[in-house]
Amino acid sequence: MRIFFFTLCIILLHCYADAQELFPNTEPASNVPKGVLGVKVFGETHQEIHVWRRMGVLRLMYGLTSKLTVMVNVSATNHHGDSLPYNLTTHTHLANGNTVYYTGNIQRGLNYPYKFSGVDCYAKYRFFTADGQNTHLRMAVYGEWSNVNVTHDETEPTLLDDTKGYGGGLIVTYLKNRFATSLTSGVIIPGTYEETENLSHWTGINILTTTKIQYGNALLYNLSFGYLLYPKKYENYNQNNWNIYLEFLGKSSETAKIWQNGEQIEVKTPLLVANSYVEVHPGIQKIIDSNLRIDFSMGFNIVNKSYVNYYPMYMVAVQKYFYPQNKKKGKL
Repeated sequence: MRIFFFTLCIILLHCYADAQELFPNTEPASNVPKGVLGVKVFGETHQEIHVWRRMGVLRLMYGLTSKLTVMVNVSATNHHGDSLPYNLTTHTHLANGNTVYYTGNIQRGLNYPYKFSGVDCYAKYRFFTADGQNTHLRMAVYGEWSNVNVTHDETEPTLLDDTKGYGGGLIVTYLKNRFATSLTSGVIIPGTYEETENLSHWTGINILTTTKIQYGNALLYNLSFGYLLYPKKYENYNQNNWNIYLEFLGKSSETAKIWQNGEQIEVKTPLLVANSYVEVHPGIQKIIDSNLRIDFSMGFNIVNKSYVNYYPMYMVAVQKYFYPQNKKKGKL
């Protein structure tokens, strides 16, 4: 399987010929047309030890103007427990009678229930367009806000399903004939998570402890390539499209800060310290009747690895646009 996908990577990097820029895992600088509603349902899954982690997302997209697109995402996952892991923090008693608290090793592969994560809102504004024959260059800025408030136990933030907060960045997309490429750079400024737990089920004594986590700020750097395989020549809007993609997704995040009962403690756990990684996501896409879109991709780490994901990762998505009655549907 890996040999097949890395062969696909090589083909994509050497192809230069009208491609689609409807990337499976990243947003292009192009917009949803004004007055058009898009609906996307997608899921991601990976195996963590012996447990399959899954996320399901419903996305609504709307073109407010020809240059401004807004989105609302609602997600549910089995990524998190009802409370933070009991061994997130531990302590040592010193000879002088003092107690030193620090982070412990968090157990992976635990079974968690499916839970509603929260709502993530996204807006994209295209501020530059240069169109030519079978070619265009587009640039957009985006902003994102999330109210997700779950028991995330890694420093790496993801606004869609792991952490509340906000972010933003720049997208540059270029299309030439069958080939498209897009570069996204951005930042995530996550919020904090705080919970108070009664430790009586561990100690037999009613002891309340409050844990607060400030997740690390993160930098995003994504590079995507797309190539139109079929049709070789458009004859009508009802022709099916087949596209292949290669996306490199990267993130760098800072070390988390953790407080136990108001006192900041030392972070020793690898999952909570600074990290950088790059993943590769080969993918394939079918577009039916110039509207119904079906995506599939797989993800592998190529430089370090994410604290949040195990590999390989699988993504499946279905998307459709709904046009106003007074508008004629065109090719996506």
